[in-house]
Amino acid sequence: MIHICIARALSCLFTMVPAQAAPPPAEAPPNIVIILADDLGSGDLGSYNADSAIPTPHLDALALEGMRFTDAHSPSAVCTPTRYGILTGRYAWRTRLKRWVLNGSSPLLLDDGRPTMPGVLSDAGYTTIGVGKWHLGLGGDQPTDYGKPFDTGPLTVGFQAYEGIPASLDMEPYVWIVGDGLASPPSSELPASRHRRQGGGGFWRKGRASEDFDMQDVLPRIGRTACRMIREQAATSDPFLLYVPLTAPHTPWLPDEVHAGTSGAGHYGDFVAMVDTVVGSIITCLAESGVRENTLVVFTSDNGAHWPSEDIDTHGHAANLAFRGQKADIHEGGHRVPLIVRWPGRVTPGGVDGTTVCLTDLFPTVTAAAGARLPGQAAPDGVDLLPLLEGSGAPTDRRDAIVHHSGDGMFAIRQGPWKLIEGRGSGGFTRPARREIAEGDVTVQLYDLEADPSETTNLARTHPERVRMLLELLESIREADASVKRDR
Repeated sequence: MIHICIARALSCLFTMVPAQAAPPPAEAPPNIVIILADDLGSGDLGSYNADSAIPTPHLDALALEGMRFTDAHSPSAVCTPTRYGILTGRYAWRTRLKRWVLNGSSPLLLDDGRPTMPGVLSDAGYTTIGVGKWHLGLGGDQPTDYGKPFDTGPLTVGFQAYEGIPASLDMEPYVWIVGDGLASPPSSELPASRHRRQGGGGFWRKGRASEDFDMQDVLPRIGRTACRMIREQAATSDPFLLYVPLTAPHTPWLPDEVHAGTSGAGHYGDFVAMVDTVVGSIITCLAESGVRENTLVVFTSDNGAHWPSEDIDTHGHAANLAFRGQKADIHEGGHRVPLIVRWPGRVTPGGVDGTTVCLTDLFPTVTAAAGARLPGQAAPDGVDLLPLLEGSGAPTDRRDAIVHHSGDGMFAIRQGPWKLIEGRGSGGFTRPARREIAEGDVTVQLYDLEADPSETTNLARTHPERVRMLLELLESIREADASVKRDR
C-alpha cells in the first residue's frame, strides 16, 4: 500500500496580530480527479446523443451534476500527443513527435524541466497520483530497458505515485508499472490477435508479457486502484490530484461477462458500457470516502472514436455524432470529444457550454481551481476556463485560434465558426488520408462549422481571403512559442 504524506509549510505559519480579529479560514483547495477515456466518441454518451445505442447511466448522471461542453477538442486526433497536451498545456507538435504516437519502448517525450500539471500542483501542496495508461515514454534517449528502474517517467515529471501500463492495451510490453519499475518483469511472449471485432479476443500485437498480466482485468484494475488511492488520500489532510487515463474503449474490445451484450453497438459498445461502470465506481468511491463535495471531476476522451462508416452502418450507432471522420482524422470526428466538469457548489448542475475549448486548457484551469500559481512558461497553448465553469464571464486569457492536428501530421486551424485544413484528405484513418491535388485545384479545405458542422462543403474556392488570413495565422502560431496571451 502506498502512503504519501507531504508537509504543507504554509499551513504551519501563524502570525499573531494584537487587537485584530483573526481572518476567516481559507477555503480548502479542491481535490481534482481527471478521467481520460481512450478512443471514446461524444455520440457514445446518452447525455450527448439521445439515440446512443450504449447505456451510460453514470456518465449521464455526471453530466447532469456538472457542465457539459459541446465544442471541446483534443489537441490531437491520436493519443500520445493529447496526453502530452493535457499534462503540459502545450501542443505536442512543438516537440520531436510530429506524427502518430509513441510505442511501449519509446523514450520519455516530456521535456526536461518543462512545467507540468502534476509538478505545479505538487509544489502547491497536492499529492499527485496517476493510475492507468501512460503512453508518454519511459527512460532516457534509448529504447526503454524494462529490466531496471526507469530513470525518467511519471515520477520525474511531477507524479508522486503511478500505477498503470506503458502504452495502449494493444501494444507490448504487457506489464504493470508501479512507481519507477514493474510489478513483475516480462517473462513470456503473448501471441498476436488480429480480430478487431473480437472474433478471437480482440486486436493486440505480439510481444513481451509478465506471467500475471491479465488483459481483460486491466480496465477493472485501474478502477480498483483509483478507488484505493482515493480512500488512502481521503484519510489525510492533503488535497490530491488523481489522473486516471483509462485503457478503454481502445482495442482490444474486451467487455466482461457482466457487460457483454448490454449495448446495441457490438463488442465496442459493450466495452463503452464497462467504461461507464468503472467511472461510476470512481465517483461512488469519492462519495463513500467523504470527499465528493470538495472534488472537481473532469471526464473527457483523448480523441474521437475509432468508428468508421461501416460500423455506423452495421450498428446504427453514431459514435462521433454527425461529425465527419473518426479517430486520427483532421475532420471533427477525429478530435471533437466529450468534456464534462463537475464541481459541487462551484459549477452549476446541468450546464451546457458551446465555447470552443481544447484539452490543453485543463492544466491552467485546474491550477486556477487549486488556487495555485501557473509559472510564466507553463501551458503556452492553454486557457484558464474557470470563469466559464463558475459562470463569471469569459476567460481573461486571450487566444486567437485553436490548432488541430491529425494522426499523420496534417494541421487545421479553428477561429470562430471557420475551420481551415492545410491539405486535402483526412490526414488519418479514413481514406484517402492524403488526396493528390490536380493542377489549378484548391489545396486546402475551408468549412463554416456553424452552417455545416459535418464538413460537407469546401468553401476554399469562394473565400480566398479567409483562406489566406487563416493560413497566415496558422503559420504565426507554429512559429511562436505560445498561442495564448495571459495577463500576469
